[in-house]
Amino acid sequence: MSNVTALKPRVAAAGQVTWLSPAQVCDVIPGMTVTLLSRMRDAGKGPRYAKPSPKTVVYSLDDVHAYVRSTLVTTREQS
Repeated sequence: MSNVTALKPRVAAAGQVTWLSPAQVCDVIPGMTVTLLSRMRDAGKGPRYAKPSPKTVVYSLDDVHAYVRSTLVTTREQS
């Protein structure tokens, strides 16, 4: 997607939300691609996201972390 511009990362003040572009989400989640993230959105899976305009998708950093935590697997050795 050559027409996607990454948002500039910024440090959020206490209580503020840090918004990430799909490309930035891929930097946070190892192995994730923009295409896979798009397919997950279409399937109703993956991290929660917001669409502030018809062509813009953003993710809260907290929601991305919560999604990754939700995929944790407990092994037999850990249980």
